Amino acid sequence: MAFTSNTGGGPMADINVTPLVDVLLVLLIIFMITAPMMTHKISIDLPQATNNPPPVNPAEPISLVISGDGSISWNGSPITDLELKAQLAILGTKPNQPELHIKAAATTSYNQLAKVMAEAKSQHVEKIGFEKW
Repeated sequence: MAFTSNTGGGPMADINVTPLVDVLLVLLIIFMITAPMMTHKISIDLPQATNNPPPVNPAEPISLVISGDGSISWNGSPITDLELKAQLAILGTKPNQPELHIKAAATTSYNQLAKVMAEAKSQHVEKIGFEKW
């Protein structure tokens, strides 16, 4: 066997790759273990397509306006809280409900808007949308 020694004092040209291979193998094992854990399934309930055609003449949407001072108007006519509850109860019993478009002023308190939405939900109003003031 012939061994060479660096007796000339110059720079050594050989690179020791053993530590590099060790690090790469450890990284490969880590990625092989953690990659299957990162691919987990999420169950999502997607809506199913139906063959029912949309209604030919949908009902005219109802405009509910809440002003900054808390006053409410139903399709342009002012109403009280009791009248609103009665109107929402009637709307909730209709089989083909028209859309309820809520339009609130920027100065309307969130509490007032939340009360109206909670009342609509309690009266089984299903189609609620928001309009920009």
